[in-house]
Amino acid sequence: MNKVIINNYEEFASHLGQSLGTSDWVEVTQERINQFADATIDHQWIHTDPERAAVESPFKQTIAHGYLTLSLLPFMWNQLVEVNNLKMMVNYGMDNMRFGQAVLSGQRIRLNATLQGIQNLRGICKAEVKFNIEIEGQRKHALEGVATFLYYFS
Repeated sequence: MNKVIINNYEEFASHLGQSLGTSDWVEVTQERINQFADATIDHQWIHTDPERAAVESPFKQTIAHGYLTLSLLPFMWNQLVEVNNLKMMVNYGMDNMRFGQAVLSGQRIRLNATLQGIQNLRGICKAEVKFNIEIEGQRKHALEGVATFLYYFS
């Protein structure tokens, strides 16, 4: 996979309306789900109790927290894009975010991203990225929305 290399606002803006690529697959293991539950203090059984989930869950196994799926976005984003010459980058917001389908323990997900909008705000690059996190072998996505990042170029 070739990363999109961006060194300044103009280079970023040249990708407006274009796909920025597709990340590698990331496996969502039960261990990762349990670690996320510990970090967020969200130990709901549907995420952390495989035996109970096998009997009581409509999925017949544990599922990832929706916010775990979302939290993997920066890792996958960094596989697609390398932005150089930065003082800093700030996660600015999420819009139109929708969870489409639960990610089952053991499934793999990946990111597809398109630069939907870009603005130069007095030297700060505001990038709006349309994203879709898909589940391997599934037609319905896990999560989609628009992530907005602020890039402060040097």
